[in-house]
This record gives sequence, structure tokens and C-alpha cells, in this order.
Amino acid sequence: MIVEQIWTANAYRNFNYLIVCPESGEAMAIDPLDHGKCLDTAKCKGWRINYVLNTHEHFDHTGGNDAVIAATGAKLLAHANATDAIPGIDRGLAAGDVIKIGSTVELEVLDTPGHTMSHVCLLSHTETPALFCGDTLFNAGAGNCHHGGHPAELYGTFVSQLAKLPDNTLIYPGHDYIANNLKFTLDREPDNEKAQDLLSGVADQDPNAAFISTLAMEKEINTFFRLHSPSIIARLREAFPDLPGDPDPKMVFIKLRELRNSW
Repeated sequence: MIVEQIWTANAYRNFNYLIVCPESGEAMAIDPLDHGKCLDTAKCKGWRINYVLNTHEHFDHTGGNDAVIAATGAKLLAHANATDAIPGIDRGLAAGDVIKIGSTVELEVLDTPGHTMSHVCLLSHTETPALFCGDTLFNAGAGNCHHGGHPAELYGTFVSQLAKLPDNTLIYPGHDYIANNLKFTLDREPDNEKAQDLLSGVADQDPNAAFISTLAMEKEINTFFRLHSPSIIARLREAFPDLPGDPDPKMVFIKLRELRNSW
């Protein structure tokens, strides 16, 4: 499986992706907002885009659909419940579905509500798994829930699905927010040395060659996985004095998401 991460260099700091079968050259474009870069990259490398997949319905993920489909005839894939929000879906996706690209690539669909209620992530069936997670999971962060989502659902997705994936899973998010997210981690957990070390290395990274984390690393530097950390809970109580003495993980997650909204 070839993963081509495409940096859009736009104000939203989007990543687009081409997932390619190396034997056939068949490809799928994930959230190809920058349709020009996606099409040019595929043409330059001799790949054929047969599918466009939207992780969810927000325009910064769907805005390139029409141009890519017009140029390639690709079929459009998205969550089965997004048909009213994303025009022209050819295949509605549900949890457990498998998308095949060429002869060698298989991606399993995860139904991952929270950022929106019609959000999918894709998990590769490869020796080293890869997760294409849209706006559900970011490097060192979690998606917001402002436009059609809910933090309780996002918590459920993190705990019941993402945290249970193999630790060596590679993380491919929909945006480059890593530096700011690490700063939030350190604001919440000042003694997190791994987050501090990583921030020193990626603060000025070139997003055209972005750092790729693993799930194991996310569990060390991503506040939204670290719901039992005494430091995080202590700092959380400073912001929310009425927090119970032993808050449950769901409450910690929701309060962290609330703080991150205005941080």
C-alpha cells in the first residue's frame, strides 16, 4: 500500500491523501479538497483515481469532490447516513465494510461518531496498520464537536474503538495541528516529558514531510487518551472546582474537550 500525504497549505491546514495499490496503480483520494494537487500528483505518478472517499460532510473535506470526479469518473464513498449532506454518494458505508483498491489494498470502515454523527475512519489491513482518521483523531488531539457532533459520542469512539487498535497503528489525520495540540497537552499536563520532547522536534516541521505518529505514541502525548493522569485531573480541578474527587474518564474527556474549545 502506498500512502501519499498531500499538504494543502491552506488556512485550515488540511491533509489530503491518495491510497494506492502499487501493483495496479489504482488509487483512492481521501477528502481531496485540493483537487488540483491530488489530480496532479496522481497524473505525475501514473496512478488512476477510482474512488473518492469523504470521512465526513464538512466542506473542507468534500469541496474537491466534483472536480476530482469530473476528471476521473471516480465513485464517491461516504457514511451511509451522510446522503443528505454529501451529494452524489455512490456507496454508503457502514462499520465493518471493506473497501478494496486494486489487487492489494483493503481498508476497513470504522463508524466513528463525535466530530459529526456521520464520520468514518479507515483502518488498513496491512502488517503495520494505518488509520485514516479525518477529524476524529489528530496528532496529540481530538476533533471538535461544534458542527453536528457531540463530545459524549466522541468519548465513546476514543474508548471503545480507537484505544483498542494495535499500538503500532500509524495515524494519518485530516489536519496538521500537532504543535498547537502538544501545547495544549503541556498546558494540561506540564510534566509530560514525551510531549515536550516531541514539541521540540515538530514545532517548525515542514508539513510536506509531516511527522507520522503511532497509536502508542498518542497514548503518551495526547491528552484525550490520558484520562487517568493525576496531573491532568489536578489541573482540570483548577478550571472546574466542582469536579468530583474521583471523576470518571467520560467526565474528564468532556471537560477537556470543553477547555480545548476556547484554548
